[in-house]
Amino acid sequence: MHLIITEDDQKVYLDETGVINFRHPLIQKKIAEFQHAGKTKSERAEMAFHFVRDSIQHSFDIESMEITITASETLEKSEGICFAKAHLLAALLRGMNIPAGFCYQRVTRKGTSESGYALHGLNALYLEDVDQWFRVDPRGNKAGVYSEFSISPEKLAYPIRSELDEFDYPYIYGHPLDSVIQSMKNSLDCRELFYKRPESI
Repeated sequence: MHLIITEDDQKVYLDETGVINFRHPLIQKKIAEFQHAGKTKSERAEMAFHFVRDSIQHSFDIESMEITITASETLEKSEGICFAKAHLLAALLRGMNIPAGFCYQRVTRKGTSESGYALHGLNALYLEDVDQWFRVDPRGNKAGVYSEFSISPEKLAYPIRSELDEFDYPYIYGHPLDSVIQSMKNSLDCRELFYKRPESI
């Protein structure tokens, strides 16, 4: 897929915000670990990806009621849904001066068109040594869902099934979608959020 940058100023993909709060002490501590262990930005980016994918639990998978939104909340609670995990990965990458953005897919809620649709959030990042943007999905692996840190081919959690009216958006946003953040803020718990997530961008 040809990815489309939505920001005129690519410095936006390094911004700190209230949600992507990479100067938070907990995030800085984790960044220091990656910087100590990895020699290159590519190595550090892959470490950050595997950490968020494998060490931060997906709230829906563990049937948690907790909603985390900001990167620091997600790290502190060690859980979040796809959007929150993408916020954390972006914060870790931006904190290491690696441009990172937000991508979305429209997928079925429970694998069938009858179950309805919801956005799924993931990341794109830019690495200087390969001179390109590529997508990664830190959602977390489980039976039937598997993602990897792979430039070509992509290895994302959800292969899009066009026959079910699923859709892969090509855009790389500098900030999480407002509709996504509002759905998280306006849900009482994860059970409600499962159905309140936006269906499309």
